[in-house]
Amino acid sequence: MSQSDDQLLKRLLAMFEVEAEEHLSAIAAGLLALEQSPPRERAQELVETTFREVHTLKGAARAVNLGAVVAVCHAMESVFAALKGGRLALTPGGMDLLHQGYARVRGLLDGSVVAGPDQDALVSALEAYAEGRAPVAKAAVPPEPAARTAPAAPPPPEEGVPADAPADAPRVGSRPTLRIATSKVDTLLRHAEELVSARLAAGRQVADLGGLASEVAERVRSHERARRRLEEAEDGPAARLLKQQGDTLRWLSGRIAQLANAGRQDLRILGKMLDSLLDEAKQVLMVPVSALLDPMAPLVRDLARAEGKEVELIIRGGDLEIDRRIQEEMKDALLHLVRNAIAHGIEPPEAREARGKAPRGTLAITVAQTEAGRAEIAIADDGGGFDVTRLRHAAAEQGLMSAAAAAALDDDEARALAFRSGLSTSGLLTDVSGRGLGLPIVQEKVERLGGGLAVESTVGLGTVFRIRLPVTLASFRGVLVEVEGACFILPTGGVERVARVALGAIATVENRETVVLDGRTLGLVRLADVLGLAPPSRGNQAPPSHYTVAVLSRGGQATAFIVDRVRDEQEVLMKSLGPQLARAPYVTGASVLATGEVALILNIPDLLAGAAQASATVRPMVAVSRKKSILIAEDSITARTLFKNLLEAAGYQVRTAVDGVDAWAALTGGEEFDLLVSDVEMPRMGGFELTTKVRGTPKLAELPVVLITSLGSREDKERGIDAGANAYLVKDSFDQGNLLQIVSHLV
Repeated sequence: MSQSDDQLLKRLLAMFEVEAEEHLSAIAAGLLALEQSPPRERAQELVETTFREVHTLKGAARAVNLGAVVAVCHAMESVFAALKGGRLALTPGGMDLLHQGYARVRGLLDGSVVAGPDQDALVSALEAYAEGRAPVAKAAVPPEPAARTAPAAPPPPEEGVPADAPADAPRVGSRPTLRIATSKVDTLLRHAEELVSARLAAGRQVADLGGLASEVAERVRSHERARRRLEEAEDGPAARLLKQQGDTLRWLSGRIAQLANAGRQDLRILGKMLDSLLDEAKQVLMVPVSALLDPMAPLVRDLARAEGKEVELIIRGGDLEIDRRIQEEMKDALLHLVRNAIAHGIEPPEAREARGKAPRGTLAITVAQTEAGRAEIAIADDGGGFDVTRLRHAAAEQGLMSAAAAAALDDDEARALAFRSGLSTSGLLTDVSGRGLGLPIVQEKVERLGGGLAVESTVGLGTVFRIRLPVTLASFRGVLVEVEGACFILPTGGVERVARVALGAIATVENRETVVLDGRTLGLVRLADVLGLAPPSRGNQAPPSHYTVAVLSRGGQATAFIVDRVRDEQEVLMKSLGPQLARAPYVTGASVLATGEVALILNIPDLLAGAAQASATVRPMVAVSRKKSILIAEDSITARTLFKNLLEAAGYQVRTAVDGVDAWAALTGGEEFDLLVSDVEMPRMGGFELTTKVRGTPKLAELPVVLITSLGSREDKERGIDAGANAYLVKDSFDQGNLLQIVSHLV
């Protein structure tokens, strides 16, 4: 292949990635809708639409030489052609095959799977189903519960609608569009946003010019007074010289004033043009929220089946447009809430029927615009609601508060416990639930985007999470503060007030510094201590007589933070820190000030949480402790090496064992371990047996155990609970981040 051909293929692949995502979203939505037993006309329309999407995706994949994708799409296309022609009825087993086909194509495109014998078996099963023979594909998930009703089979096409209509016919009413890489759009917006900093700098220069004009005008007046006094004394050459200089100064003063006025006028025009440019640029990034929600459909289906539940997903308001950057930030947060609803909210079919409910639960995601520039995403399930009794018990059992304090909480306060990091009511940690991290992460994500999260729950009827967000990432007002020589920005919305506090007004209560402001006693901390900034050497300098404090508040919680100086309040345009610093503590972004300085934007919820660990007078010490020791029992050398390298890279000390017997020898041989990670199926002694022996030994009974296995059924997870495992991860959906979070939580 020549270099020009290679470059052409790269460009085609880049365009294909964008196009394929659109087709896959449409296919997923079509499959989900077909599974809900739609009316006859709607079923026919869905079959036709999804058929066209599969056909177009196949053609695009062929153009870029993706043969494996073409093969799966062709087999799926055969199924839809048979459905469309009335030669085939849509059955639950057939629906499974189509979902597996969709998942296979998505996996091939994102690189998570490769073509192999399992793909050949899937293609053969799809072709057999299209020909009316029983499907024989290996199911990727457990079979549908028998109680589920099969969706109605789509009818043959009505007269007047040709069954062999070309699959690439244009959609009626479609508008011309231009495909462009999102990176180019991001670059365009970034350059437009950088003009805001240029406008701020220009505004400062115009202000300086105005100040210079005033200063020169004052000099002219002073010069004029001196000239008059000299003229009164004598009318000689000196007076005439002063008059000439005065005329020149008046001209210069007038000219500078003209330039200052022209600068202010140009700045106003520039501001209007820049605001218009930014608005238009931001509109380019506004995409329907369906791009975020539609991929949830297959996920909900798979999660529900893995939990042995039946769940119908309903999406409303998918046409509302929200900034793509916000949608990307919210993806994981929404996934947490969906997992939470399926794992904790919606009951199994038999439990629902016992309560007089339909066996199939409902999960509804509704998006609506609440006010100008803001939207609400509501995630509602009709499950059992928050069990406040279990929350109180878990809070006491997991040491978050005393049993008496937990019992004294009212229902709203008990529900608020769900947002405490580390609290979980699940008896087992899994890929789906149990770490007590989901809801706090959701709340943090939402607040970082300038939004809010609320929950409503009724026992026996269900739960609604309401996420309120801006529809676009815009500038905001920020308070600029200086701490240890560095400039930081506090979002104005979280700054309750700024005050000067006399040294004598600071009191010590329970070994913590406090101050009384507006009749309230507030905790007092140094912002430098919370951020971990080293103070400059001040020698024997006496403490100041007054401190400047910024009172930060959130949800009724308020703390006073000592800062060196409050510089200003101004409009701030936030810039992302990039993936390398995405999890930097206390920081949510950065901004370029008019002076050219780069100032970090601080996250107020993080600061308030960090204030609980800091003191205004005692700087934190770094504790030095031994590395946590982890034992890995795994018979596969590949998996064993993967887990070992992953955990060692995270700072843990790791010892490995080839099976349960080897691991048991290590556990009872005098070594101390903080955690056991074990496979389930191993020669000589498996993970279930090893866990049971650990729990039956008094010295090891409290050792946390994580089981990692390919056995992902509900029965296998229950065996893990019975054996005493703390966490259960499935290799097929293994995620390194999940393992590290679970290990960190348990140790």
